[in-house]
Amino acid sequence: MDHDKREPWAVQVGAEKILAAEDMRDYAIFALDAAGHVASWNDGAERLKGYTSDEVIGSHFSRFYPPEQIAAGYPDWELQQASEDGFFIDRGWRVRKDGSRYWAHVVIAAQRTPDGELDGFIKVVRNESEAAARVERTRRRLADLFELAPSGIALLDGDGWFLDANGAFCDLLGYRLDDLVGCRDLDLLDPSDTGGGLVDGDTRSTGDLLVPHRVLARSDGTPVPCQVRAAASVRDDGSRSWLITFHDITEQLARAMTLRHQATHDELTGLLNRRGFQERLADLLPPDKPGSVAVLFCDLHNFKRINDALGHEAGDELLSAVAERLLEGLPPRCEVARFYGDEFVILCRDLDGDADLEAVTESVAELFRMTVPLRRRHVQVTASIGVKAVEDRSADVVSLLRSAESAMLDARVRGQTRCGTDHDQLALEEELREAIAGEEIDLHYQPVVDNDGTVVIAEALLRWTHPELGPLTPDVVLAIASRGGMLAELDTCVLRTALREAVTWRRRDGGAVKVAVNLSGLRPEQQGFADVVRSVLAETGAAPEDLVLEMVETVFAQLEPEQRQEMNDLVADGVQFAVDDFGTGYSSLAVLKELPTQIIKLDRMFVSGVGTDPDDLGIARAMTELARTLGRMCIAEGVETSTQHQLLRAVSVDAYQGYYFSRPIPAEEFRRYLAG
Repeated sequence: MDHDKREPWAVQVGAEKILAAEDMRDYAIFALDAAGHVASWNDGAERLKGYTSDEVIGSHFSRFYPPEQIAAGYPDWELQQASEDGFFIDRGWRVRKDGSRYWAHVVIAAQRTPDGELDGFIKVVRNESEAAARVERTRRRLADLFELAPSGIALLDGDGWFLDANGAFCDLLGYRLDDLVGCRDLDLLDPSDTGGGLVDGDTRSTGDLLVPHRVLARSDGTPVPCQVRAAASVRDDGSRSWLITFHDITEQLARAMTLRHQATHDELTGLLNRRGFQERLADLLPPDKPGSVAVLFCDLHNFKRINDALGHEAGDELLSAVAERLLEGLPPRCEVARFYGDEFVILCRDLDGDADLEAVTESVAELFRMTVPLRRRHVQVTASIGVKAVEDRSADVVSLLRSAESAMLDARVRGQTRCGTDHDQLALEEELREAIAGEEIDLHYQPVVDNDGTVVIAEALLRWTHPELGPLTPDVVLAIASRGGMLAELDTCVLRTALREAVTWRRRDGGAVKVAVNLSGLRPEQQGFADVVRSVLAETGAAPEDLVLEMVETVFAQLEPEQRQEMNDLVADGVQFAVDDFGTGYSSLAVLKELPTQIIKLDRMFVSGVGTDPDDLGIARAMTELARTLGRMCIAEGVETSTQHQLLRAVSVDAYQGYYFSRPIPAEEFRRYLAG
């Protein structure tokens, strides 16, 4: 035997090794000589093609091809390609002995001698008729799915011309398929949509709804917003195309607008709420926005007395009447919001200097001067107004609002002391100093109730009845004390009075009730802070465990290490510290983690919206989870309704404070409250 010649069986074994990972029964494997005559034939070839080895060995392999391919010289061309490239892979129709056709996957490998001469070929053929049928069935199913899909689907070429569309898309826009084919994407966009064509696959945000969509136009011109998703594809001829789905989001946008309105507007009056107002103010603050801007912080006089005397429903009617008058009377350049309670805030833009601002302020004050028929009475309404002109356009919204609120408090003090020369600021300071020295400061107490309905804490709230001016509100008293440098003395007086009262409290079950005192001037950064607290505890006979000291979070954030240590020492004695108005300041979680605080008070600005604003409920949940993680107690302030109480309880708030449980009440009445 010639050394460079191989027996057919050896050739077949080599092919089988090549396909060792496959099921060989599915393959026809046979060898051809250099001229294309069959040299070997395996069982798979006999099963696939229907010929025995005796019938085909020595015959030309072209007999396995359809007549039209033979006439075109296709079989010899295949061998030529395999000879030149070493192998050839093909798919196409082949013919069995009985004349039936099947779809074949073909691999032809050229075989050469060690000298490089062509020695023949190995052919491996697999019947893929079933696979081809599956592909065809899949194509038909996809075509059916294309038509049955509830969302509109369209096929566009790379230049944006419509090639095909399903029935849902035709129904969506009110066109027939014949009308769509040959149109460009730009032809079907509403004039309000300026986002360019569809074939780039992009979506965009429109307005402030942050819903990615495009606006198409129906055949009658009606706009229809659609969520659009596009994917690039390749057509049979290799050119690029785009498959695009269109989902009508008209109802989704309507729901989003409703939720958006609820999140940014006050439910009672329909005015902007705090969140909506802050967003509008933030829009006008950037330096590139033209026009002068001012904020008017307005607070109704004696609203609490009206609420207490006539009921909350009457109070709501009054607020609605005030809101309606402001909406009707304010000029277009002014927008009004209700924050909570009786606080209204007005945003004024396009102001022409101080004189213009003064004129606007006077007109706003005149709008608040009104008489409202309420429960067969005529209620006179006025308001204190604080004005803050925006001078620094880089200032943050919260700081501007605080400045406006501070100006309102100053205006309230001026308004409540406008009773003659005997009661100017200096006189009030002296009279307050004498009241502190004589312990003539009264306190009311508001209970804090846990999830078992047990009163666990009572917050002491400042009251001062001036001999001639009558009751002055706490913010007015604090403003007078601040100007007179008496905040620390006032805090000490309140602390002494509250602890002296607290030692007499007992619940029906015999348990003690802590008293919480909110500190404004007596603060940890002052030297001797802890000594003052211990001295008052000793003087009143109260236990440190009876006392909770409340401070706003910004105070805690500014403490030095040695000041925090003083707090730690008081905590070791049994005193507890509470972070008041948590979430409204600037302290970081890192600062909170290091503070010796045992209580976190969730501010009423978040509590008021838990029944209507999903964001506020989410904030409440996050606060309670944070408190639990840090081992703190979480108290919700300003709970006024059963809905608020139930939702806050559902997110695991520990205790509650607000009018839903009790208004602040005098000491004697609070003792009766505990007994009941």
